[in-house]
Amino acid sequence: MPELPDIVVYIEALERYTVGQTLEKLRVRSISLLRTYDPPVSAVEGKKVLGFRRIGKRIVFELEDDLFMVLHLMVAGRLRWTKKGQAVANKVGLCAFDFPEGTLMLTEQGTKKRASLHLERGLEAVMAHDRGGIEPLTATRDEFAAALTRENRTMKRGLTDPRIFSGIGNAYSDEILLKAKLSPVKRTQQLTPDEITRLYEATRLSLLDWTERLRKDVGDKFPDKVTAFRSDMAVHGKFGEPCPVCGSRVQRIVYSSNETNYCATCQTGGKLLADRSLSRLLKDDWPKTIDELE
Repeated sequence: MPELPDIVVYIEALERYTVGQTLEKLRVRSISLLRTYDPPVSAVEGKKVLGFRRIGKRIVFELEDDLFMVLHLMVAGRLRWTKKGQAVANKVGLCAFDFPEGTLMLTEQGTKKRASLHLERGLEAVMAHDRGGIEPLTATRDEFAAALTRENRTMKRGLTDPRIFSGIGNAYSDEILLKAKLSPVKRTQQLTPDEITRLYEATRLSLLDWTERLRKDVGDKFPDKVTAFRSDMAVHGKFGEPCPVCGSRVQRIVYSSNETNYCATCQTGGKLLADRSLSRLLKDDWPKTIDELE
């Protein structure tokens, strides 16, 4: 699922490619994608793109006449820039946004189509999509601490809950926790002030570093390699591979369709976190549906 760094880089590319252009036509192929009926699709056609904003992991298109398009890519939704008028692919294509200089194509791999597009009128309607989490890159250390410890969650869930923090998901939370040298299952209300500070700094450094890495990879092109598993990640998706910090093998916790990667040497004092012994804990403090991951 694209997270804060990925969404930021997507938005920067969308600004380069579409701001000031008129959305000539919105071609919706998948009936599951469009979640609103008023305003209709025809209302956004012929409107100029004024700008973009991010709400959590959502991309918001701002159009003329106080109209907005709120796009959530979910797990497998991806955007790419193609030649104008290109056909929407049968199996993976969801919709196409046609502009004078090209077409923005939305695709989603897999049989379960979870990506969503809401057409809204007015900023108040747009902000109803905000789950309430604070922005980790603009929050102060005290604001970060207050949000983190408001509920007694596991560290993994505390970072990825969209009601607590905006834009952090499964992949970058693994990277953050390694940098902070904290266990993914330690409870947020058990953290010392020093540990909270360490986590706050690790969160900022990780998100800023990854955003800059993605910017450099993309350059002035459109992002075409957005993935949750990158070869240069330290622990996420690296089960069994050596930790780049200490060389120990990266471990994992698997629950349902979710996976957490961690280094036992760096994060848990050498203790392996067995899935069976954690099953009850994870049942109580793990997303019940993919939608909860946002």
